[in-house]
Amino acid sequence: MAVMTDHREDKERFRKAMRNVTPLPARSVPVSRPKPPPRARRHEADERRALEQSRDDPRHPDEFASEPALSWVAPGVQKRAAKRLRRGQISVEGVLDLHGMTLAVAREEFARFLEEARERDLGCVRIIHGKGFRSGPRGPVLKRAVARWLSNRGEVLAYTSARPVDGGTGAVYVLLKR
Repeated sequence: MAVMTDHREDKERFRKAMRNVTPLPARSVPVSRPKPPPRARRHEADERRALEQSRDDPRHPDEFASEPALSWVAPGVQKRAAKRLRRGQISVEGVLDLHGMTLAVAREEFARFLEEARERDLGCVRIIHGKGFRSGPRGPVLKRAVARWLSNRGEVLAYTSARPVDGGTGAVYVLLKR
């Protein structure tokens, strides 16, 4: 059974317990405003730059979505492995970005990258060639060159355009012999 107490008794006991206590001086505590959320300045700059470049592109925006995807599989490669590559289900162990390079420089970087990948025994890499937005009427020069170079390399088992999150038709996943 609960015992009911009178609130007056509680107040009196509290006053007795507090009679020798000195109150703290009243101070105003400055209220600070919450900090604004962080901004990714580099990301914003990249977005602005991409927007500016897209304004300069003579093609209609609908043409961007219809860029052909790249895909090639060497004879003897299992369909399951090619399917996993296309779905982005194989871990990418190295990335090469050829954006803005001339064809000659890109070819040297490409060869050096694949040599290093072979030395490090990498199984899957991603090569970003871009979509050729600045190539004008010639179309995506690096994209076509990378496809040709990959098809002629013995260590390449398969390649396919990347998923949109990894560059879409502006990049390829490459499956390498181990």
